[in-house]
Amino acid sequence: MQDHESPPPQTSETAKPRKPATFLQIAGAVFWSFFGIRRGQDMRRDEVTIKPAHVIVVAVLFVAVFVVALVALARLISRSVGQP
Repeated sequence: MQDHESPPPQTSETAKPRKPATFLQIAGAVFWSFFGIRRGQDMRRDEVTIKPAHVIVVAVLFVAVFVVALVALARLISRSVGQP
């Protein structure tokens, strides 16, 4: 005979179906995570609304934009320094 555990009681937070996160919510979560700053309430909301694959895609896009911006800034500075 197997013991079956009863499911945990539904609270108001777990009973509400969560909508998937929007692109701006995912971008905000990724942006603030780059700095290591995130409110606990927002992190708990993100756990249920943001899929890990979405975070990875947005993070790769942010890193690519950041690298392109740094390369452009370095070229701009090196051009202005090299001219008399």
